[in-house]
This record gives sequence, C-alpha cells and structure tokens, in this order.
Amino acid sequence: MRHPRLGLLAVGLTALALAACQPASPDAAPPAPDAAPAQVTVSDAWIRETPPSAAVAGGYLTLHSTGDDRLVAVETAASAAVEMHEMRHDGGMMRMRELPDGVALPAGTRVELRPGGHHLMLIDPVEPLRAGATVEATLRFEHAPAQQVQFEVRPLAGDAPAEGHSGH
Repeated sequence: MRHPRLGLLAVGLTALALAACQPASPDAAPPAPDAAPAQVTVSDAWIRETPPSAAVAGGYLTLHSTGDDRLVAVETAASAAVEMHEMRHDGGMMRMRELPDGVALPAGTRVELRPGGHHLMLIDPVEPLRAGATVEATLRFEHAPAQQVQFEVRPLAGDAPAEGHSGH
C-alpha cells in the first residue's frame, strides 16, 4: 500500500522542477550588471634621495579611490622589497610598524602616504637613489587593477626627514 503523503510529495517536487525550467516572464527585470571595479588615481609619487650606503628609502604618494579598496603590495626592481608602514605617537614616542594587510582606501577619500605618517619603505635599494632620477613601481590593489607608477627622486634637503627612520 502506498502512502498518500509520498504521492503528494512527488507531485509537489515535479511541479517545482517544471516551474524552475520555465522561461522568465517578459516583465522580469534583467540581472543587474556587475558593479565596476574601484578605480584608483595616484598623484605626487616621490622617493627621498638616499645616502650611498642607505639600507632603506622612504616612498610617498597620494591615492584616491572611487570605491572601498586597499593598497596591498608595491613592487619595484629598484629594491629588494617594499613594505607599507605607519608612524604614530605612542606613549610620547614616535613608533613605526609594518602594515602587512596594506593601506585602506575608503571610497571617495584621499589617502596620503607622507613623511611622519603612512609611507612606503624600499628595503635594500639596488643602488643609491639620486635626486632627479625616477623609480618605476607597480601598485597592486585588492580590487582595482594594478598600476605602473613613476616615483620622482627628490633631494634629501627638500622635506624634513620623517622621525624614527634613523634606526633603519
């Protein structure tokens, strides 16, 4: 003897399967296109000139993103590595720490990487960086496409050195 509920279940599943196979009604809205990826503009990219035996160089720039994004990596042939750091006051001392997750770029906001704040550290420059030269780098973002950037090398005397870099 068949159970009456099993028959109803079979009819219901068949109706559901057939409904799923039907074309959408002509009044149905088309699916929304994917949102465009964030676009990041870069300005005022520069690196501080280095003394002959410097183990690091400071890099600075301004970023503006159209959507929430994050600068996650910087690559250049001019140094062994590039790290993102932040400077902050802590207990009356200026402290620096690496930002392993990169730098947040909130939508519509200008984010400045500058002396004494967020900045790039070029670790073990391949050769001394001289004023007037340029350094090519690739910026990688969480969402926006990668960008090639030319950093201008500026003289040491141009801006006051960022506090806390003498120990690098």
